[in-house]
Amino acid sequence: MRHHVVAAFLAIILFLAPAAARADDPATDIGYRGWGPRLGLTFDPDQFHVGAHMDFGNFARRVRFQPNIEIGLGSDLTLVTANADAAYRFRDRWDIWTPYLGGGVGLVFVDRGNSGLGDDTNTELAASILGGVDRGLSNGDRFFLETKLGLTDWAPDVMLTLGWTFYH
Repeated sequence: MRHHVVAAFLAIILFLAPAAARADDPATDIGYRGWGPRLGLTFDPDQFHVGAHMDFGNFARRVRFQPNIEIGLGSDLTLVTANADAAYRFRDRWDIWTPYLGGGVGLVFVDRGNSGLGDDTNTELAASILGGVDRGLSNGDRFFLETKLGLTDWAPDVMLTLGWTFYH
């Protein structure tokens, strides 16, 4: 029960923080910016994962809100994760590789046996920290490489992800 309360509190903070950003602050630009695919490898459990993310802009100076959903396949498990991730980007310039650090909370839907959603499923809370590098491209899109470390039992221990964000 305590885990549910902590996760609910963190989720509320992540979702309300953008609303608390001052509209007249030039460092914030909260709102939908773009979306993109992501894929990579997961360790413990050993899986291949695919997914998609959305960029909802910055709710504080250089702090981007980027929720995502991923499907992990392998090790006789199917994991579907819905994450509310936020990350601090260390530079304002987009035309160079720039590191970022962050974290997030989410839900993990677990199906044991890769048999499709059936009787051997459950839903777990997840928390993670993440870091990576990203770069804006000449056409306005963004490419990134990311490592995520799981902090809870059903969050994968390590995820290596590459992704692309398409902006309109």
